[in-house]
Amino acid sequence: MESNSNPVASEIVVRQCSSLADFDRCVELQRTIWHYADVDVVPTAVMVVADKSGGHVLGAFDGKTMIGFALGFAAFHAGTPYVHSHMAAVLPEYRNRGIARQLKLFQREICLRSGIDLVEWTFDPLELKNAHFNIVRLGVLVRKILPNLYGITSSQLHGPLPTDRLVAEWAIVSPRVENVLAGRRTPGREVVARVTLPANIVELKQSDPEAARREQARAREEFQRLFSEGLVVTGFEGGEETASYLLGTL
Repeated sequence: MESNSNPVASEIVVRQCSSLADFDRCVELQRTIWHYADVDVVPTAVMVVADKSGGHVLGAFDGKTMIGFALGFAAFHAGTPYVHSHMAAVLPEYRNRGIARQLKLFQREICLRSGIDLVEWTFDPLELKNAHFNIVRLGVLVRKILPNLYGITSSQLHGPLPTDRLVAEWAIVSPRVENVLAGRRTPGREVVARVTLPANIVELKQSDPEAARREQARAREEFQRLFSEGLVVTGFEGGEETASYLLGTL
């Protein structure tokens, strides 16, 4: 029988972090995963602040080794508390094994214990695997795009492109999210519009940055127009040639 050297998701434990050693490891993971220069790394001191001020730092561990983490900050919308999930990542060799979902589900549990029912985060609309995970696997809604939110970063993954970000709204006790997490079929919504991107857009960022920049600019303009009309991203479809964000009304 062929052996499998890849780690197994069932071996992974997710827990809340509170030690400087754990926070230092989160810093190391940022450099490893995003290839950040020091100027773009969230330092240990900020992890401490998040942990002590109503946010959280979560770690995914294979034995004693941290292989993924999530960082969340306490936040407010018009006086209503929520958590802004600023970072979540897993080492490449541990991906596609459900660990990111373990982190998000534990984050949901932490928030529910604190009486928080909304988690938000931003994600790159060009990262189609993340879009599928967020929308299809977690049940987020999207109704806002923030152009070039972080400026041009040192990350090789971002490349020379503006850091456009969609805002994921994860209403963690909503029927939509509870149905998605339980694997139950949710009622389909009428698709009013689509924002479509090439399925190879991630590779295009590296092989032809100018072509990727044109696709990014087109998608940005379409999102801005459709969101201004009151439409919301409620679904996502991926194919061999293209992938589409599906927009409708709530």
